[in-house]
Amino acid sequence: MTKRIAFIHTVGFLIEDFRARMRAEMPTADCFHILNESLLQDLLRGAPQPLVYRRVIDQIVLAADAQPDLIVVTCSSTSPAVDIARRIVPQPILKIDDPMAAQAVCSGPRIGLLCTAASTVEPSSALLHAHAAEQGRDITIKTVLRPEAYQALVAGDRARHDAILYEAASEISNEVDVLVLAQASLAHLRDALAADLSCRVLASPPLLIGEIVRFCTECPDGTKSQ
Repeated sequence: MTKRIAFIHTVGFLIEDFRARMRAEMPTADCFHILNESLLQDLLRGAPQPLVYRRVIDQIVLAADAQPDLIVVTCSSTSPAVDIARRIVPQPILKIDDPMAAQAVCSGPRIGLLCTAASTVEPSSALLHAHAAEQGRDITIKTVLRPEAYQALVAGDRARHDAILYEAASEISNEVDVLVLAQASLAHLRDALAADLSCRVLASPPLLIGEIVRFCTECPDGTKSQ
């Protein structure tokens, strides 16, 4: 059976990225994408989180009304809203960082969290602690936040964005067992960092795609996977 999958994004360029990934891994899937850039923009401006989260839930409900088999939310900063939406809509919802967080806590107790958006730090840390608790593991998280890299990316200067993050990753690599690239916009750096650094490096998009494939394989009738 062909699966219908809804993707909800807060960053525009991720639409084409995930379209390409899905074409490569699941070319027969029926995918559609919803984009609302104001959600992440408002979180970064310091808008009240509950108000932004309510709008995130509205986007998830909108996607659910189209009757997909699976909903995927690709924004790390909106993770807490997904927990609420899971109690509202009947479809399963995947957070972009769930597979990465599960692997990270298995990779060692010292986790590095590399972020460019301040709004990502708290949700990503909470998700890592939640997976650690679920697996009965103790972890420590060392967060490195580089908002100037995000500003460079928004301005179209990807080279500066990458250079800032490469330097930050190199500085922290000897202090952690695994480095988590906390946002999908950092994922293109994973292979180069993994080749040069002494620690393991994880990025969310490829792990998320693997989880989507697993879901579609294990739930051929569209039933909800827990």
